[in-house]
Amino acid sequence: MTINAGVLALQGDIEEHVYAFKNAFEELGVKYRIVLVKKPEHLEQIDCISIPGGESTTIGVLSRRTGILDKLREKILNGLPVFGTCAGMIMLAKEVKDAVVGETGQPILGVMNISVIRNVFGRQRESFEVDLKIPEIDEKPIRAVFIRAPAAIRCWGNARPLASVKHVKFGDLIVMAREEHILAAAFHPELTKDTRVFKYFIQKVAKLV
Repeated sequence: MTINAGVLALQGDIEEHVYAFKNAFEELGVKYRIVLVKKPEHLEQIDCISIPGGESTTIGVLSRRTGILDKLREKILNGLPVFGTCAGMIMLAKEVKDAVVGETGQPILGVMNISVIRNVFGRQRESFEVDLKIPEIDEKPIRAVFIRAPAAIRCWGNARPLASVKHVKFGDLIVMAREEHILAAAFHPELTKDTRVFKYFIQKVAKLV
């Protein structure tokens, strides 16, 4: 069987997600095909999808303009496994605010029971890396790259936190969360050579292997 993995390919670090999927699938020893999702009809070809980091407002606007937004929301609500990183986390959340301007009114999928604050750690110059403890994935820490990162301040319903970091103002901020077949990360696992997060998505969240 060949697994068809989609990458929402409208804006952001698309190529990095392609390579992250590629490396994870090859380490797992399974056949795969990467589908660059640029049109609604591409959603009919995939078994799972990732939403890359980038500009969440731009991704939302382009998703709506191309007709992908509503179709992808419907697919996710009907069980399509999805993994969003950074901007992808914002796209998945039901509640989104910006740390500076507050309500954004941006187009989002709104499929995950998390409340997210954009740019909660600051702008580009406040980007950082840290070793994260994510026990559900591995006992060994995972190096996490945060670039103008969001974070979740709460989860509800079936959503649950998988990892958090300390923040001076907000205390413990949720930087990875899962709700059944939906996975969201505030950081960029696609920017490191560590495939554990993508393998976790493929094996445990999407349940494709």
